[in-house]
Amino acid sequence: MTEQQAAPRSAASPASAGAPQTKTARHALIAQVLGRERIRSQAELRDALAERGVTTTQATLSRDLVELRATKVRSADGVQVYAIPEAGAPGQQPAPVPGGEGAMSEHVSARLARWCADLLVTAEWAGQQLVLRTPAGAAQLLASAVDDAMLPGVLGCIAGDDTVLVITRGEQVCADVAAHLLSLADPGSRR
Repeated sequence: MTEQQAAPRSAASPASAGAPQTKTARHALIAQVLGRERIRSQAELRDALAERGVTTTQATLSRDLVELRATKVRSADGVQVYAIPEAGAPGQQPAPVPGGEGAMSEHVSARLARWCADLLVTAEWAGQQLVLRTPAGAAQLLASAVDDAMLPGVLGCIAGDDTVLVITRGEQVCADVAAHLLSLADPGSRR
């Protein structure tokens, strides 16, 4: 029996919600966990992954952390926690979000703020789908920044040439994400 076959899966685990049991999916889940939770040790990370239906050996997890360039950083309260460098900013670490997903305002990177201010032309939504318009050729940049920000309730983005489709978990989340991105696009509206 392999590691993945031995893992019990609950109905709420990402593994049972369509996440493949691949190295890439595991890396994405590790990045998500480290971005949202204060993980102090590999044992805590293994437990967090197991809660989400993914089991792994200590050796594999150690290799994963090296490949993701995860390092320990000191949080505001002095505790050392794992963090992964933000995309587009080698060596810079995002601050872990205490207590889970948090508010939209806690999910702002310099990269997301910059690309919203420079590239976001319009944001319109229907149901739980948000359509972002950019100048020609810029949709990939904005979609990547939205993905990297790990906004609460955002399932993912699909980008074309000048259009980004953002899929969210619900209508209210969609409206909140649109308002958040539009506020980033208008630097004068920010505090």
